[in-house]
Amino acid sequence: MLCGRWSSCRGRPPEISPVSAQVAAPVALPPPDGGTKRPGLRALKKMGLTEDEDVRAMLRGSRLCKIRSRTWHKERLYRLQEDGLSVWFQRSIPRAPSQHIFLVQHIEAVREGHQSEGLRRFGGAFAPARCLTIAFKGRRKNLDLAAPTAEEAQRWVRGLAKLRARLDAMSQRERLDHWIHSYLHRADSDQDSKMSFKEIKSLLRMVNVDMNDMYAYRLFKECDHSNNERLEGTEIEEFLRRLLKRPELEDIFHWYSGEDRVLSAPELLEFLEDQGEDGATLAHAQQLIQTYELNETAKQHELMTLDGFMMYLLSPEGAALDSAHTCVFQDMDHPLSHYFISSSHNTYLTDSQIGGPSSTEAYVRAFAQGCRCVELDCWEGPGGEPIIYHGHTLTSKILFRDVVQVVRDHAFTLSPYPVILSLENHCGLEQQAAMARHLCTILGDMLVTQALDSQNPEELPTPEQLKGRILVKGKKLPDAQSKDARMLSDREEEEEEEEEGEVEAEQQRRWAKQISPELSALAVYCCASRLRTLRLPPALPQPCQVSSLSERKAKKLIREAGNSFVRHNARHLTRVYPLGLRMNSANYSPQEMWNSGCQLVALNFQTPGYEMDLNAGRFLINGQCGYVLKPACLWQPDTNFNPECPGPPRTTLTIQVLTAQQLPKLNAEKPNSIVDPLVRVEIHGVPADCAQKETNYVLNNGFNPCWGQTLQFQLRAPELVLVRFVVEDYDTTSPNDFVGQFTLPLHSLKQGYRHIHLLSKDGASLSPATLFVHIRVQYS
Repeated sequence: MLCGRWSSCRGRPPEISPVSAQVAAPVALPPPDGGTKRPGLRALKKMGLTEDEDVRAMLRGSRLCKIRSRTWHKERLYRLQEDGLSVWFQRSIPRAPSQHIFLVQHIEAVREGHQSEGLRRFGGAFAPARCLTIAFKGRRKNLDLAAPTAEEAQRWVRGLAKLRARLDAMSQRERLDHWIHSYLHRADSDQDSKMSFKEIKSLLRMVNVDMNDMYAYRLFKECDHSNNERLEGTEIEEFLRRLLKRPELEDIFHWYSGEDRVLSAPELLEFLEDQGEDGATLAHAQQLIQTYELNETAKQHELMTLDGFMMYLLSPEGAALDSAHTCVFQDMDHPLSHYFISSSHNTYLTDSQIGGPSSTEAYVRAFAQGCRCVELDCWEGPGGEPIIYHGHTLTSKILFRDVVQVVRDHAFTLSPYPVILSLENHCGLEQQAAMARHLCTILGDMLVTQALDSQNPEELPTPEQLKGRILVKGKKLPDAQSKDARMLSDREEEEEEEEEGEVEAEQQRRWAKQISPELSALAVYCCASRLRTLRLPPALPQPCQVSSLSERKAKKLIREAGNSFVRHNARHLTRVYPLGLRMNSANYSPQEMWNSGCQLVALNFQTPGYEMDLNAGRFLINGQCGYVLKPACLWQPDTNFNPECPGPPRTTLTIQVLTAQQLPKLNAEKPNSIVDPLVRVEIHGVPADCAQKETNYVLNNGFNPCWGQTLQFQLRAPELVLVRFVVEDYDTTSPNDFVGQFTLPLHSLKQGYRHIHLLSKDGASLSPATLFVHIRVQYS
């Protein structure tokens, strides 16, 4: 049911109930392209890139040398596919066709020259001008390539940049158009631009729908106006229109438009008001018509057709995430302790903490995900050079100075706000001095080496004051103000030391007392300190002291001293890290730590799962800058908030799960494998709010499943709630398979009819896959 007011003449809004899952959306598809023998090129034509020389060269393909090591250099053919969205490449070992491509939308960055760890180490035989690196989102390894000439390398760098830019600028309608036509091209087995019923059935399986043969054939024959058992031209377009029909959107549209089947600006305004859109005005409704309406005549008369209405609902303005929260909108002039800060644990690792590789690329990826606090485990290295790795394990080693160079080059590519280097120091005095020297010479003016405010040197500065600056978190030698302070051993907790054994623990205790003055001087605002008591001393507190707690210790404090811990975290930074017993680099739930105001909740960024989904959801807002202002109940100095006793329910969240669109196939190598999707809505917040509810599953339909089920939640601390939408493939005999998810803060969740744009396990877009829901939030 819609929230907001309803005019007395209309009464109730249309109830969305499960409809036939056989077919379901009218998208305004373009006219047929005259029966061209290469229908795949339509996608590039729509992107306006068919005449681009760089793209044309990529379509022809290039023989590029893939570089893995000093001796492993293999020449492979790489060629842009005609959909403009994927690149095909040769493999030395034959595999399934779908494993011979990578998608443009999965590319994180394209770097020129020797700008990756792999090319810096192994690309010496190739001139930098001939080299490029394709870095992917998620855990996929970089692709380090060398072209035959510098010009050919530049063609791929420029071409991929144009394709990525065009992809980012595409509307949801264009993405859907690309998606369906790419499958159409694949299903047309003889490439004659005509579709037999067999090819139509193949298309349906590709797009994840198992349609009854009789129903599919009836639909096929209704579109076969030439009666020759082949669909071509306008007949294919008609079939696609019927396939993409969305009755639930038609019902909503017709409710507001009435008998004339077009929305006037006042009617659209009524819809916006019922949606609960803040500040909805007639001028805003008129602007939406000009932006999203596809029909020029309707636009001139300030009218919106069904196609325009659907384009609006599929746009960022119609999405569940409040578009106003996608830029920096929060006050950035609070002290650092008032923010949640995106933090990584064992940042150098790309896999497990027992035998996985260490890489500077892991830091690049963390920064690309908005991380603002990275960890450097520093150990004695040969030749007087400190190294970074997970001590006493088989993880590989990288140079400390190489990591610092990567920090300099990549720390502020996504966010201008400060970066914290959390040093876990296992080095002797000589190599500690070398660490300090590298930090100062490589980072230069970026590095904070003295207090910004000489009048209040102990007061934590704000993110705004620290833009473009880098802080060091480490041990500090006692000074006149804190001569009795016992500084933190950078192994951080006694329990961690015990896990490493008594010999290592004793050595660690000896080295903890040996602090280089040069390195100590760099710990200005983040002085590592053991948390000995939560009682505030009568003397002036020292906000610059940062405590590091294992997840076990943090949970104990939350249980036993909830409000005291919250008050402590209102003034001091607290870092929480995973137990060392998590050998496979698994994560804990960060929500528990955020509930008590812990700022630096460090996770293994290399390990996907719901924990990293929550982290991405928490920092999705505020421009993804890595800093999110905590709710006032967590930073006010006299707060009485206790996450264990949050009080009675004061908010009701109601979510009607309506339909889904174009869910991905989980097993592309088995054409007959169709998902049986269900939707689960999870609430992550204080313990009393945590809950999850799910819909029934829909059998054999990942293309346009329909549920029409309502899920309701009572919330006590809504300001801390994250809402996670999960789609799974139901299985009777084994755990359900993950299909997609999207997580966001409740306060960034817009009400009304909304599309949820799903993400993969690695956080990449699954466009055009969406959920269509109705959301209502009632505050008491």
